Amino acid sequence: MYIMRSFLAASSSLSSTSLCAHIPRRLVRFSLTPLQPQLRHFTSKKTIHKQTHPTRQPSKKGKGINMSQSIYIDETPADVKNAKGLHLVTQSTPNGQKVQILLEELKDKYGLQFTTTVIDISTNEQKKEWFLRLNPNGRIPVLIDNNQSPPFPVFETSAILLYLVRNYDPDHHFRFKDELQTSQAEQWLIFWHGSGAPYQGNTNFFRRQAEQIPFAINRFRNETLRVYEVLEIQLSGRYTGVEREYLAGNGKGRYSVAELGTWPWVKGWKNTGFTDEELAKFPHLLRWIDRVAAREAVQRGIGEAYQKK
Repeated sequence: MYIMRSFLAASSSLSSTSLCAHIPRRLVRFSLTPLQPQLRHFTSKKTIHKQTHPTRQPSKKGKGINMSQSIYIDETPADVKNAKGLHLVTQSTPNGQKVQILLEELKDKYGLQFTTTVIDISTNEQKKEWFLRLNPNGRIPVLIDNNQSPPFPVFETSAILLYLVRNYDPDHHFRFKDELQTSQAEQWLIFWHGSGAPYQGNTNFFRRQAEQIPFAINRFRNETLRVYEVLEIQLSGRYTGVEREYLAGNGKGRYSVAELGTWPWVKGWKNTGFTDEELAKFPHLLRWIDRVAAREAVQRGIGEAYQKK
């Protein structure tokens, strides 16, 4: 450093040409340009202070999830905040029916106990604070697992289905042990959640408006039919050579969350305004609809028990 300071002091009285002549041979590899960032880097070290933060301890409850001790308020309906075990807040729409059916299926297989609160979404009950504390998105259904501490709310129908089978279906009746078959079931579950439901839902929405917008109706109607065709392709085995009874699983497939997430919407094709002639193009899909509908738990899951009293 002493050599460098002497060199810099002397350089102020030299021209650029004479400066080069006076640079010692062992310093030729350096230049003034790269020297500056090196000096800045050296200086900056003096101003760096190590930041320390207190270690954030995981919550001792709820398996490490940091949640409020209470998700309920005074306005929360008594049958919701006083519930034990699994409690479903729902209305018997296609989305509500997905979870209703799975709970009924789990009841048949394991004797699972659960309770329900049926609300009327036409009154915007799901937009009130008590509900938004359970699901900030303000949509039904929402499942509260009071077996967790603190109570654990789950929203989004596909997330609820997966939560239930992972935690309450130990014998894999409605899911798969094999990773690839599990992936296949999740693909079809998410395919309908992200494609089918929005298209069919928007078809229903625009068809029911006082002001009819043909472009919007046709757009979503045609996309719904396209999604139906995708389901038909899978069930017919068009590209595999093997006809299927269910959407996921080896061979002919097996009843699973893929059906639970899809069937409640597809069964309502007539209410969406499709004709028999249009659905005749999807014979495997129609048989699949009837096959799922024949299950007792399915009929209970869409039955009178879930109607608003």
